[in-house]
Amino acid sequence: MAEPSHHTVAIQQVHNILLGARLRGLDVAPILARAGIALALLESPLARVSQQQYASLIRVLRRQLRDELWGLADRPLRPGSFGLAMQQLVRCATLGEALRMGFSLYGLLIDDFVGRLSVRDGVAQIHFVLRRPGDARLDYAIKAFMLFTFGSASWLVARRVPLLGIDYTAGMQSSETSRVYQAPIRQNQPHVGMTFDANWLELPVVQTRQSLREFLAGAPANLIVRYRDTSSLSDRIRRLLRRRLGGELPSLEEVGEALAVTPQTLRRRLREEGRGFQQIKDELRRDTAIEYLAQTRLPLIEIANRVGFSEASTFHRAFKNWTGVAPGEYRSSAEEMSSRAPG
Repeated sequence: MAEPSHHTVAIQQVHNILLGARLRGLDVAPILARAGIALALLESPLARVSQQQYASLIRVLRRQLRDELWGLADRPLRPGSFGLAMQQLVRCATLGEALRMGFSLYGLLIDDFVGRLSVRDGVAQIHFVLRRPGDARLDYAIKAFMLFTFGSASWLVARRVPLLGIDYTAGMQSSETSRVYQAPIRQNQPHVGMTFDANWLELPVVQTRQSLREFLAGAPANLIVRYRDTSSLSDRIRRLLRRRLGGELPSLEEVGEALAVTPQTLRRRLREEGRGFQQIKDELRRDTAIEYLAQTRLPLIEIANRVGFSEASTFHRAFKNWTGVAPGEYRSSAEEMSSRAPG
């Protein structure tokens, strides 16, 4: 197994994506089991799942509900819709043409909301407009659709589209949105949406029907993580710390020296990104431990050592403080769910 270092996904995202299944009266336990997610994690608001588990959950829900929006919209989005739409978009000349065509196609498939692209004063603005008043299901459906729009747009031009801002209709419940998009969040806006420099609309679509096959084979996981910005200071620090995770982690001063940045500048820039040095260290240890617990059979003491703890008891306390679940409980619950999942 490759050394894990991916960010994990908050359990609230699991609750949100299960809203459609719950509305249809489905038992979520076997759905979670197929994705390798322990049902007990739903009871802990601090719990996390790996990106692999979350991507698996998306695939399971898509198959179970026969719906690429997982029951979140009133009318199912039939499986294969995304692939057919992307076959048309790779034929477009520019990103702007592809986005407009994509929104037109999905406007025929989704009754609840529609994507709109406009340009004003050199800024491209995408808004997702509800066609009639919605609820929590539609709010999450639109946010998921926006993430997939962003990932698909970046893939079409083979470059991460740098965003100027993200619009939300309500107050942001988590700082993770800012980390995912690496853009300021504007709250209490009329519509969910995003803005970027309009010059990006002129970029040529460089993907082909041949490269689309590989892209679709990796969906939806590649849409969740592939075009995440890895150039932020916090991610650069995270990668540097990852190489030293099994031993004593470097101090803020040592990190600053490695990055040729003074400690004062380092602190200021981290504050601008909404991060803290200790927070980055804790999240790295937490996320790495979760991936080891979910994807390996390493003994707990070995996992503890690999994430920088010399004693299992200290690791146990830290992990429970981070996630609300003890590491042994996390692993045994996940293994139990996996063993009960249908083949």
